Amino acid sequence: MTRRPCAIYAVGILCASLLVVGVGLVVSQTFRTLMHNRLKKEIVLVEGSRVFESWKTPPPPVYMEYFFFNVTNVDAFLNGAKPEVKQVGPYTYREYRYKDNVSMVENDKMVSAYNYRSFVFLREKSVGDPAVDNITTVNIPAWAVMNKLRGSFWKASAVAFMMSSLSSGPFTTHTVDELLWGYEDPLLARLSASSPDIEKVFGLMYKKNGTHSGEFVYHTGQQNYMDYGHVKTWNGESELTFWKSNQSNSINGSDGSAFHPLLDKNERIYIFTSDLCRSIHMEFEKDVEVKGIPAYRFTPPRSVFASKEENPANAGFCVNPKECLGTGLLDVSPCRKGAPVVASFPHFYLADNKYVAAVEGMSPKREHHQTYLDLNPTTGVIVRANKRAQINVLVNKISGFAKTRGFNDTIFPVMFINESVVIDDASAARVHKLLLIVTVVSNFPLMIVGLGGIMLVVLIVLLVRAREQKTSNEEDASYSPVSDKEKEDPQNGTYIGLTPKEDPQT
Repeated sequence: MTRRPCAIYAVGILCASLLVVGVGLVVSQTFRTLMHNRLKKEIVLVEGSRVFESWKTPPPPVYMEYFFFNVTNVDAFLNGAKPEVKQVGPYTYREYRYKDNVSMVENDKMVSAYNYRSFVFLREKSVGDPAVDNITTVNIPAWAVMNKLRGSFWKASAVAFMMSSLSSGPFTTHTVDELLWGYEDPLLARLSASSPDIEKVFGLMYKKNGTHSGEFVYHTGQQNYMDYGHVKTWNGESELTFWKSNQSNSINGSDGSAFHPLLDKNERIYIFTSDLCRSIHMEFEKDVEVKGIPAYRFTPPRSVFASKEENPANAGFCVNPKECLGTGLLDVSPCRKGAPVVASFPHFYLADNKYVAAVEGMSPKREHHQTYLDLNPTTGVIVRANKRAQINVLVNKISGFAKTRGFNDTIFPVMFINESVVIDDASAARVHKLLLIVTVVSNFPLMIVGLGGIMLVVLIVLLVRAREQKTSNEEDASYSPVSDKEKEDPQNGTYIGLTPKEDPQT
């Protein structure tokens, strides 16, 4: 057997083996399954895991922007006119987040931690000086007190007289710093003299700088990767007590800082937010890319804040059946000590049009007011996010307070926040590296198939050449010499004579 036939046989066997093995691995998804199982084991909340340190101290910078609604026609509104507001902002702060007192519990199946946040003002990213700029807005302490006395005419009348003597009315003017981080309110200070449990100082972010929001216990994801980062308990409770149904009081999903790997476009992402005292869900919207990293965009649909008529599952959030709010709003007074605070998306985005039309200056736009999460589907890593929420106050007529006599029910916007983050370059590089490894390992069977294809081409080339060689040998065999010895031409050298064909007629 010559070398060429041996090579052909060897290439043929190698080609068939590669194609059979490669196709078998592709069909069985063996390498992809191995890689996915590896991800499930590595992306867990335990000491030494790939994600534990970044979960405790997230490296990407987080920015918190505050936008206020300055009321420009207070006197006219008090006389029955439509309120007019002008958006002022942003006042931007760098937000530093970290988890402290981290400890493994329940035989390392869970991990407990306290989420701390602190804020540092960034003048270069802001429109003005928060210590100087004044904002006229709803007097939330006054409305909280008035709302507490609803239905008690005589007490309300006494407090109304007290408010008049203190020049405390339905609206107030303070600096941005005071509205955010706190100021001593004269009405609260007077009431606290007889009720020590009443806090003298009020601020939208009072006691939220350098503090935590309670103890969280999280699933590590070791038992089930789908539970990775999910909140099991908050302040020792596995469910809430603010709302009227078990479904509304359920604590579902993560706290928004961690999401399980291998995300699917068809699944709902649940997030528990202590600011709203409830869980919300988000759904897939579209594919996006951030710094070269593919991501799925998830965003809360209209049904999250829909009315109970539009979404019966939200009936439990209607604490007072006689005063249920419409679509786009959430009454958070049960977890705000009874203050008539209402949450929504900025500019009443996704809310009923009547709330937008009731206040001059509202202009909801999806690109500016939508909340979304961009998550890499392979790792679950947040590559970009914008959390946007608006604080409003329910303003209406309250018996015993003459200044509210001409008020209609109005959801009055106070401010909205935009909490944003984009993955930093160092973290993006690590994600790129991990995705490359996942891609290479998962597609290794395709590489085997490709190599088998290359060997198939080599086999075909060898077969073609062998065919050509055989044909050439057959053509050579059709020639014969004139005599046993090659004739020599004394002038032209050696030549081979051809035997002339016989005449068929002879």
